[in-house]
This record gives sequence, C-alpha cells and structure tokens, in this order.
Amino acid sequence: MNVVSLVTATLVLASTFSAIGQEPQASAPPTPLPQLLAEAATNNPQLSAADHEARAARQMVPQATTLPDPKFTYQQLSVGSPKPFAGYTNSDFAYIGIGASQELPYPGKLRLRGQVAERDAETKQAEVGVTLTNIADAVKADYLELAYLQQTLGILRQNEAVLDQLIQDATAHYQVGQGMQQDVLEAQVNRTRIVREITMHHQQMGMVQAHLKSLLNRDQASPDIVTEDLNETPLKLSASDLLALIRQNNPQIQVDASVIHKQDAQVASAKREGKPDFEVGYMYQNTDRKYRDYYMLTLDVRFPRKKRVDAEVAEAQEKLISSQQSLDAHLQQQLAQVQQLYVETSSDEEQLNEYREGLVPQSDAAYRAALSAYASNKDQFTHVLSYFTDLLNLKLEYAQTLLDHETALAHLESLTGATLR
Repeated sequence: MNVVSLVTATLVLASTFSAIGQEPQASAPPTPLPQLLAEAATNNPQLSAADHEARAARQMVPQATTLPDPKFTYQQLSVGSPKPFAGYTNSDFAYIGIGASQELPYPGKLRLRGQVAERDAETKQAEVGVTLTNIADAVKADYLELAYLQQTLGILRQNEAVLDQLIQDATAHYQVGQGMQQDVLEAQVNRTRIVREITMHHQQMGMVQAHLKSLLNRDQASPDIVTEDLNETPLKLSASDLLALIRQNNPQIQVDASVIHKQDAQVASAKREGKPDFEVGYMYQNTDRKYRDYYMLTLDVRFPRKKRVDAEVAEAQEKLISSQQSLDAHLQQQLAQVQQLYVETSSDEEQLNEYREGLVPQSDAAYRAALSAYASNKDQFTHVLSYFTDLLNLKLEYAQTLLDHETALAHLESLTGATLR
C-alpha cells in the first residue's frame, strides 16, 4: 500500500469524522423547521376541518339562547255543515280566527343552555389545539428523521469512497503477492453492504418525504424537502420545570378541563330543566258583521316529569365524574411520559458525549494505526476492515442517538408547550 493511497484514505475518512458524516450540500437550500410548521398550520386539511368544526360549535350558542320559534295560527269554524264558511252569516258560533303563540321557557333555562353550548365550543377549540400539536409533532418527527437519513447517507457515501480506496490497495497488494484474495473479497462484501444501506436509505427517505408532504398538503410530485443539519440541542429545563408545564400548557389536559367545565354547566342546566315552561297565545275570531267578535287569551304550562328530569341530572353528574377521572388519568399519563422522555434525553446526552469524547476518537485512532501498520506490511488487512467497520457503526450509532435525543425533545415540546429546540 503506497503512501499516496494511505493519505487519501485517511483524509477522506477524517473529513467524515470531523462533520459526523454530514451529507454534502444539496443543490436546493435547506428549509428551516419553523417554516414547515407554519406551512402545516396553514395548509393541513385535518387542522382546517377541526377549526371549522370549532367555528360551527360557536354557532350553537345563539341557537341555545334564543326563544323557541313563535307560532301563527289560522282557524275557520263552520256550523251546520263541514263546508268552509258554513253558518258564517247565520250563526254567531262560526268564525274565522287568527292568532299567535310563544313558548316561554322557565327563567334561566336559556341562559344555562347557552353556557353549555359555550363550554362545548371551548372544548372544540381546545381540540383544535390538540390537532395542531399532533400535526406539529408529526412534522417535527418526519423532519428529524429526514435530517438523520440525509446525514447518515453522507456517512455511507463517504465511507464507500474510503472502502473503494481500500479495495484498490488490497488488490494491488494481492497482485504483487503481499496479500490474499480473501482480503479483496471481504472488502468487496463490506462495500456491497454499504451500497445496500444506501439503497435502503433512499427508500426510507422517499417514504418520509411522502408522509411529510401529506402533512404539508403539498403535491407528491413537488421537489423533495432538504433539511438543515441535525445538531445536538442541550436540554436546559429540569424535570420539575417540565412537569409543572404539563398542567399549564398540555393541550389534552386543556381539553379535559374544558370538558369538566361543560359538564358543570350541563348539571346546572339539567337541574333547571325540572322547572315548568309556559306558552302564551292570543287569538282574534271574526264573525259576521251582525255578530260580536271573540278575543281569546291562552296560557299553557308544561310540567316536566320528575323521573325524566332526575335521570337527566344523574346522567350529567355521572358524566362530570367521568370527565374528572379522565383528566386525572390523562394527567398521570402525560406526567409519566414527560418523566420518561426526560430520562431518555438526559441519557442520550451522556451517550453523545461518550461517542464524541471517547468511542469515536478512540476507534478512529485504532483504525488509523491499523491502516498505517498495513501500509508497512506489519498488520493484516482483516484488522483494517474490522476497525473500519467498527468506526462506521459507531458513526451510525452516534447519528441514531442524536436522532433519538432530538425526537425526544420534540415530543417534550408537544407535551409541555415549551420551546426546547
């Protein structure tokens, strides 16, 4: 193995290590994640549907607080014959009547029904927040996954170039009788594995691109999205800080709280439904000119059946208890999830530091030493390949740990509403 080949393999590999295998600059400029989040918030059809549903719920308030529709009545009473207007000119019982009536719910019923409708609209609006958070979380996950794939694709391509040089040098050693054909074949097998990994990366990138474009409501034939480099973001908040934010900002907890407020109003409204309702009507009845006209005022009272009202109150109270229990259950789930993500993130930060400060540099040094020894015919080519493979795996493990760390931070943002990245 000549000195020029050794220097070439070392420099190519060194450039890979210094950047942790970043993908060469693409022709299209990278798109920042906040720009895609804003695009998803504007264009995502699922979010738009949830927003329109919340708007529709707000229109229920005037429907619930408005009096029932008035009724207008026309009557014609015949005497002596079923024919229309029979007896109108010769009987003072025949008449033509025109009237109107209005239902009047017991005072307070409409107001309480309106409060129920308002709380329901608030719940729908809170559910829009949940939908927005879920979509943003999915966009972040796809973006980070895409950044990871683009970055590790750079690692694989650069190591493929290094391995090509190693294959060339192993072939030269074999041709002059200083090596074995087995060395060349083993190096070619390793290269084929890298090519397979590159092919799988392209497949995964295509799938992630398709899902991300669907979240953004982009045409699938539109240009692929290029991400910014994946870098480590230190977690600056403590576990207690993150847990405290759950009660304040978590969208699912806000939905549960809105449901409780709605059920509180529903209980009060159900109790009020036990009060009687009224209906006031007035009718003018016109007879022939030679007879006197009639004027009729009516007042109807509707008494709700106690059995039905009690059942409605009991139903509302049970739903209130259920919503309170759901809030407690969801709160515990979210708190546990935040704690788990905090532990995962902290552990990932320690592992990333171990990779940067220990594993990768040590493996790099071992590979360089084996490469130098092989160039001087003091070591076997299999050792070079072994160290090369170890170093490549460590680089890929570092990138995977970095992805796990940033993904956990993104989930923490969704759960707490904090800006961590």
